[in-house]
Amino acid sequence: MRALWLCVWCFPLLVYADIYRWTDAQGKVHFSETPPPGAQRIEVKPQVVERDAATREREERTRRFYDARRDEQAAAQTKAVRQQAELSAQCARWQHDLNTLSLGGRYFTKGSDGERTYYSDAQIDAARRELEARLAEGCR
Repeated sequence: MRALWLCVWCFPLLVYADIYRWTDAQGKVHFSETPPPGAQRIEVKPQVVERDAATREREERTRRFYDARRDEQAAAQTKAVRQQAELSAQCARWQHDLNTLSLGGRYFTKGSDGERTYYSDAQIDAARRELEARLAEGCR
C-alpha cells in the first residue's frame, strides 16, 4: 500500500519533466529527458490564436442562435406540460361526470324562471354515450 501511495505522490513530478527534441546527423529525430551535449536551448511558447472581429461576431451569432433555440424548446416543453395537465384535469372531470351518471337518479336543470326541467332517460343515455366517446377519444 505504501508503494502505491509513493507512486501516486511521485507521478506529478514525472509528468512535469522537460522533453528535449533533436535531430542527429543522419536526420533521425530523437526525444529524451536530457538535452544532447552542446545543445542550444530554445524556449518554445504555445501559439496564441487571435480571433478577428468577424470570427467573434460569428461566435456571438451562433451563441445567440443556440440560446434562442434553447428558449424555444423550453417554452414548447412548458406548453406541452401545461396542455397535458389541462387534458388530464378535463379527463378527470369527464370521468367524474360519467360516474355520477352511472349512479342513477333524476337529473335536472333550472331554467331562467327557476323551474326544474328533468332529463329524460334518453337524454341521460345520450350524455353518457357522449362522455364515453370523449373519454375514449381524448383520454387514452
